[in-house]
Amino acid sequence: MNSEPHPLDVVAPARIAQLVEEVAIRKVGLGFMQTLTLGILAGAFIAFGAMFSTMVITGSELGFGPTRLLGGVAFSLGLILVIIGGAELFTGNSLIVMAWASRRITLIALLRNWGIVYLGNLIGAVATALLVHLSGILSMGDGSVGVTAAAISAAKLALDPGQAFVRGMLCNILVCLAVWMCFAAHNISGKVLVILFPITAFVALGFEHSVANMYLIPVGMLHVGHIELGAFVSSLLIVSAGNIVGGGLLVALVYWLVYIRSPQTGN
Repeated sequence: MNSEPHPLDVVAPARIAQLVEEVAIRKVGLGFMQTLTLGILAGAFIAFGAMFSTMVITGSELGFGPTRLLGGVAFSLGLILVIIGGAELFTGNSLIVMAWASRRITLIALLRNWGIVYLGNLIGAVATALLVHLSGILSMGDGSVGVTAAAISAAKLALDPGQAFVRGMLCNILVCLAVWMCFAAHNISGKVLVILFPITAFVALGFEHSVANMYLIPVGMLHVGHIELGAFVSSLLIVSAGNIVGGGLLVALVYWLVYIRSPQTGN
């Protein structure tokens, strides 16, 4: 595989593919408590981004598109904290599929990582939603922040299942591409920049991120005092399945075919 320096002074895609596999092997080798704790942190980090996004779009008079753009920029905080701060995020870990495709890890190891990280993300995000509810933040702006949170939650629960699945796919394509491009960056500012545009795009376009929804749906339900557990779980599972297809198949597996399998088989 070509490992020559990239002419634009970034890590070449073929080398990124190698790095993703190496990181994936390290991820699945982490112990249960370490993986769970890092998953909890990621859930809380994404919740901070979602919280920030909810706040900045409340009362915006910029218009539909610009308001969504502003919310996307604010939400980018979540993945920045995950990547720079160090945490385990279910959606980004879809890239572990590359190491599985190369048979460098087992399917059991892959599913174990996803399961533990997903549980940790859920704990971190829901706990943050509860803390936000108890903090009184949603009463700011004469209660308008809470109205925004409740509206976001209701809109996500009202999505048609097919639309939710496809939006989950499209979301994680962008999230995994953001993580992928972070491997090309040489410094923190570069990583922040490559995170900013894909994450802003998925939020502005209305795509669905399972871990963000672990915060956004519960916080809205808590605010209105009506918990729809069945609807939440159903919505979450559909979006999560879409996230796996988008990140695991349409990003990780495609890049594996291009940069890992093809050079090895001569195709």
